[in-house]
Amino acid sequence: MKKEYLKLEKIEGPLIILSGIEDASYGETINIKVDNEEVRTGKIIKIEGDKVIAQVFEGTAGISTDNASVKFTGKPLQIPLSKEILGRTFNGVGEPIDGVYQVISTERENINGRPINPVARRYPKNFIQTGFSAIDALMTLIRGQKLPIFSGNGMAHNELAAQIVKQAKIKGATSDNFAVVFGAMGVRHDDADYFRKSFETAGVLDHVVMYINTADDPIIERISAPRCALTAAEYLAFTLNMHVVVVLTDMTSYAEALREISSAREEVPSRKGYPGYLYSDLSTIYERAGMLKSREGSITLIPILTMPNDDITHPIPDLTGFITEGQVVLNRELNQKGVYPPIDILPSLSRLMKDGIGAEYTREDHADLQSQIYASYSKVQDIRSLSQIIGEDDLSDIDRLYLDFGRELEGKFIAQGKNENRSINETLDLGWHILSILPVTELDRMKTELIEKYYDYNRER
Repeated sequence: MKKEYLKLEKIEGPLIILSGIEDASYGETINIKVDNEEVRTGKIIKIEGDKVIAQVFEGTAGISTDNASVKFTGKPLQIPLSKEILGRTFNGVGEPIDGVYQVISTERENINGRPINPVARRYPKNFIQTGFSAIDALMTLIRGQKLPIFSGNGMAHNELAAQIVKQAKIKGATSDNFAVVFGAMGVRHDDADYFRKSFETAGVLDHVVMYINTADDPIIERISAPRCALTAAEYLAFTLNMHVVVVLTDMTSYAEALREISSAREEVPSRKGYPGYLYSDLSTIYERAGMLKSREGSITLIPILTMPNDDITHPIPDLTGFITEGQVVLNRELNQKGVYPPIDILPSLSRLMKDGIGAEYTREDHADLQSQIYASYSKVQDIRSLSQIIGEDDLSDIDRLYLDFGRELEGKFIAQGKNENRSINETLDLGWHILSILPVTELDRMKTELIEKYYDYNRER
């Protein structure tokens, strides 16, 4: 028989503490009745002997130690799943906020998921065309990959993510088996509306499911929002065999919520006050992306995080980089120049692109072109530093050609319109056209036969 506990021992911020509890489980949900009327939901986050600490999703305002009773459900937080979730909007704990009915389904899944057995994983290989030259040519997104966007406050990361979702072309995906799952943590209302309107304008809203926790929603929901989103993605990918792109923003808000809860639990802090388990906690989110050998579907994850003070060594981007397979780094200087998307190509990379490019997937010159652009643009940075010391007029002729190459690469290759969708062949041809500013003798990363086939000998220099 289920017991009802009529008295709380203590309330600390969003946490309630009960003692004398029997048979409680970590992660179990609880129902809290306040003044015998309002019912709130909570989740057990710590058990010490017969003492239980639980976080309340709706917050503890109005709750005292004497006016609340608690019942334990014996189950973790679960959300109902069916194909009807497509086109719907939910809050951070899976409740509808679009004014429509709750999804009715016998399928209910624990939002914490289960770790994917590494042996059961299929190695990601298929190229995803995003329509962005900088990404497709230099840090190629692969189906089933985790590729985060490292940004900063005020930069165009939302526009970039929305355009990737609108333009993404996955081999084998059609309108019937392609879906987008969008999870937002601590975002402003206008950011949430921007994504919703972008998907609606692109005509993909009926293939999008959104889990939104806004900045004025309970901070506890931020911990659950990405897990609800990934649980929905796993259902669509591994039960309905769909190709799913998951966008999570902003992982920095998620980590700060984790830090606040850790502080309320009086845990010993680690770097910059974040809990010592931040790495393992982030991995329980990121590692849910991928493909299974026994399933046709896939989950490709694009988490967005804003780096505090644009510091890439901050614990959140630093640990994210360890777990994920590369990163797309946005540059504030390019953003201030009006370059969109302001992608800084030198610190950006995709660790899986080597297996998803080449004659079978993109074109035979792709790998060499990527290597040459990186090498040449790296030299541009050195020459720019030198020109600030001695002046551009005193540079050699070849150095001035490198500066021209850098300007064209940023202004015509990296930069593109907000509705411009380039094919991979257009991107590679444009890369060759810009590289042709440099003489053949400078192309030391290229095979001779590729230079003879693609180099623009008629390019004015």
